[in-house]
Amino acid sequence: MSDINPAALPVEAVLPRLLECLASSGGAVLEAPPGAGKSTRVPLALLDADWCHGGRVLVLEPRRVAARAVAGFMARQRGEQVGATIGYRTRSDSRISAATRVEVVTEGILTRMLLDDPSLDGYAAVVFDEFHERSLQADLGLALVQEVRGALREDLRLLVMSATLELGPLAEGLGLPVVSSEGRAYPVTISHAPPGRDQDPLAHCAAQVTAVAGQGTTLVFLPGVGEIERVRQRLPAQPPVQVLHGRLDGDQQAAVLAAPADGAARVVLATNVAETSVTIGGVTTVVDSGLARRPQYDPRRHRSRLVTRRISQANADQRAGRAGRLGPGRCIRLWAREEVLARHIEPEIRHTALDGLVLDLARWGCRDPRELFWLDPPPEGAWQAARERLTGLGALDRDGGITDLGRRLNGLPLPPDLAVLVLTGRDRGRPRSAAALAVLLNERAPGLDREPDLARRLQRFLAAPGQWPLLQRELTRLAGDRRDRPDAEPLDLILADAFAERLARCREPGSGRYLLADGGGARLEPGTPLAARDWLLILDTDGQSRDGRVRLAWPLATEAVDAVLERRAKEQDQVHWDSRRERVVAERVRAVGALVLDRRPLAEPSPELLQQGLLAALCDRGLAMLPWDEDSQQLRARIAWMHELEPEHWPAMDDDSLLAGLETWLAPFLAGCRTPRDMQRVPLGEALGLWLGSDRRRRLERALPARWPVASGRSVAINYRAEGGPRLAVKLQECFGMEALPVLADGRLPLTAELLTPAGRPAAITGDLGRFWREGYTAVRKDLRGRYPKHPWPEDPLTAQATGRTKRAQAAKGGDRG
Repeated sequence: MSDINPAALPVEAVLPRLLECLASSGGAVLEAPPGAGKSTRVPLALLDADWCHGGRVLVLEPRRVAARAVAGFMARQRGEQVGATIGYRTRSDSRISAATRVEVVTEGILTRMLLDDPSLDGYAAVVFDEFHERSLQADLGLALVQEVRGALREDLRLLVMSATLELGPLAEGLGLPVVSSEGRAYPVTISHAPPGRDQDPLAHCAAQVTAVAGQGTTLVFLPGVGEIERVRQRLPAQPPVQVLHGRLDGDQQAAVLAAPADGAARVVLATNVAETSVTIGGVTTVVDSGLARRPQYDPRRHRSRLVTRRISQANADQRAGRAGRLGPGRCIRLWAREEVLARHIEPEIRHTALDGLVLDLARWGCRDPRELFWLDPPPEGAWQAARERLTGLGALDRDGGITDLGRRLNGLPLPPDLAVLVLTGRDRGRPRSAAALAVLLNERAPGLDREPDLARRLQRFLAAPGQWPLLQRELTRLAGDRRDRPDAEPLDLILADAFAERLARCREPGSGRYLLADGGGARLEPGTPLAARDWLLILDTDGQSRDGRVRLAWPLATEAVDAVLERRAKEQDQVHWDSRRERVVAERVRAVGALVLDRRPLAEPSPELLQQGLLAALCDRGLAMLPWDEDSQQLRARIAWMHELEPEHWPAMDDDSLLAGLETWLAPFLAGCRTPRDMQRVPLGEALGLWLGSDRRRRLERALPARWPVASGRSVAINYRAEGGPRLAVKLQECFGMEALPVLADGRLPLTAELLTPAGRPAAITGDLGRFWREGYTAVRKDLRGRYPKHPWPEDPLTAQATGRTKRAQAAKGGDRG
C-alpha cells in the first residue's frame, strides 16, 4: 500500500458538505487552492456515494501529463496499478479495463464520448478539474454536459473544480452551490530578479538557477521545449537536470514527478504543465520566467500559432505555491516587481479559431450557440467566420446542418482543415503520406521543428518513424495499414487543394520574400534552399503582421503550380484606390486570391465596383475625405457619448470603428458617386441617423438633445465636442430665472454652461447654475455692469426676465423688469 495519508489533505474537511451538495443539488462548484488535494482525493470519495450506484466517475484534466499523473497518484492510494479501479484515456494512449470506475481523460476525449453517446450511459458523475485554465474544450464539454443533465440525465452529477477562477458567475449560471476548501501551503519568500536591458534572458535564467540550486528540487518554469533545451545547455552537470513537458511519454513523466529517495538536489525544467494537477516531489525553490506559450489566432488569415506571452497573476501565484508544499520555500520571479500582471488568463474561446467547435456542435444538432450554457459565449464574428469556412468545405449545408462530409471530418481527431487533407489523400491514393503530413502539421516533432522544408520533414519522418514514437502512433491511428498507390496524385496538389489560401509567389526572383494568396507577406531566412523556389505553400510563419519569417513551407514543382493555377485561378472584376494618382482604378484580373496572374483595364465598371473603390479610398485616406459639417460632427459626438454610457447598445464612433463599418452605414449613400469629389454630397448626418434606426434616434433625442430652449425662449445648441464634456454656450442674460441646467442622459452625463457677455465672450463657466447665481453672479455683475451698461444686470437674477436684448430694446417691447 502507499504511504500517502489522504486524511492529511485539506480538502478532506469539506468532503461531507461536498457530497451532500452532490446528493441534494445534483452538483457543486468546488473552490480549492493548490495543495488542497482536490484532483486526487475528491474523485475517490465520490465512488462510495449512494447515488453513484456502481457507476463510473469521469474526471477531466486539461493536459495529458496531468491525466496520467492524477490517475497514477489515485491508483497508488489504493495500492493498485493504473488500469484497475483507476484508469486514464488520452488521445495518444489509455489504460482502462472493465474494472475501471474512475476514468481520467483529457478534455477532447469527453467531447468524442458525448458525440458518440450523449447520455453517457454508465457514468454517474462528470468532474471538471482545473477549470480555471478555461480551455476551449473544457468550455464546450461543460456546455454539452449541462444540456445532457437538463434533457437526458437528471441523475448525472456535475462537479466543477477550480483553484483561482472567480466562481460566482459560474455557480450562478449552473445553478449550483459553491463549496470552499482551504489549501495547504507553507510561506514562500518571493523575490524579483529581472534580466538587464542587454542581457540574454535565458542566460540570466540559467545563472539564477545555478546560484540557488543545491538543496531539494529547484523547479524552473519556461515557456517551451526550445527554451528548456537552451537553458539546459547553460547549466552545470551537477545537480542533475531533468525536463518535464507534454512531449514526454508516461514513464519519462513519472520519473520526473517522483522525488529523489534521498532528497538529493536536482533541477527540473518545465513548461506550464507543472502549474496544476501534477505534483513534482521535493520542490523547495521555484524560478519563474513569467512566460508561457499560448495559441494566438489571426482571424484575417485563419491561422493559429503558439506565441510567448506573459502569464497572469493567478498563474504566478500557482507557480510560486509549488515551493511551499513541503515547508517554507522561495520563488524567484524573473521580471520587475513593478510589472502589473493580468488577474486571470483570457479564455481560449475568445482568441482561437472555432471551426472544430462549430463542427462538433453541428453534429450535436446545435446551430446556434445561444442554445447552450457558456461562461463566455463564442464570439459572433469568429463563429460566423468558422461557419462560412465549413460551408465552403462542404462540411455544413447552407442552414448550418452537418453533411456527410462533415461527419467524416468530425470522425477524425484533427482540426477540420487537416482532416480534409487526410480524406483527400485517401481519395487520391496517398493515404499514408497525407496522414503523415497531417500529423507533422498538428504535432510538435523534436529534432524536426527547425527544418522549414515540410517535404524534407516528411522524408525524414517516414524514413525513421521509430525516432518519434508518439507521432508514429498518431500516424498509425489515422492511416492504419493503408499504403500509397504508385500511380497516386502528387502530394503538391493534395496539399494545395487543402491549403489553397497559403499558396505563395516570390515577389522578386531570389529575394526570399513572398506574397500569399490570402494577402499576407512572408520571408525566408537568407541562405534557405527554399528561397530558390518561385512558388511555395507557406504553412506557418512567426506571426509578424508584415513579412513574417517562414517556419514551414512546401516547395511546389512547376507542373504542380500549373495544375494548381488551372484549378484555382478565377477571373473577376475588382477595384482599388491608387493613392499616387488619387483615383479609383477598375480592372479585370485573373488571380488566386491576392496573387494576380494577369490584368487589364475595365472600361465600364459597375456602380457596385466603383462603390468598393471609394470605400477603399476612405480606408486609405481616412474619414477626412467625407464632408463633416458641424451638424454631422455633433451627431457623431452625441452617439459617441451614448456608446461610452451604454457600450453594449450603441456603436463606437472612433475613426477605426467607423472605417470598419463603412459597408453598413455609408455604402448605401454612395450610389451615384464615381469620384472622391462626388462624396462631398453625401449627407453624413442622415447616414448615421439611418444606421441608428428610429428607436435609437428617439432615445438619442430624449437623452442627449441637440438643442435646448433657455429662459429667453431661444433654442441653443449644445456642444458635445467641447473639451471636458457637453457645453451650453449662452449669453448670461438669457438664463435669468433658470435655477438649474438641463439633465442629460438621466443625470449620467454632466452639462456645463458657458455664460457669455453681451459681446459673446466667456464670463463664467459653471456646472451648477443655481450655485452660480448665489455665489458667483455678484462678482461677475460688478465686473461687467460698467462695460455693458446697455444690458440689464439685476440684483436678483432669479426673478428677472431673461432676454437677449438691450434694456432699451427690451423696454420698447414693454417687458423691462430689471
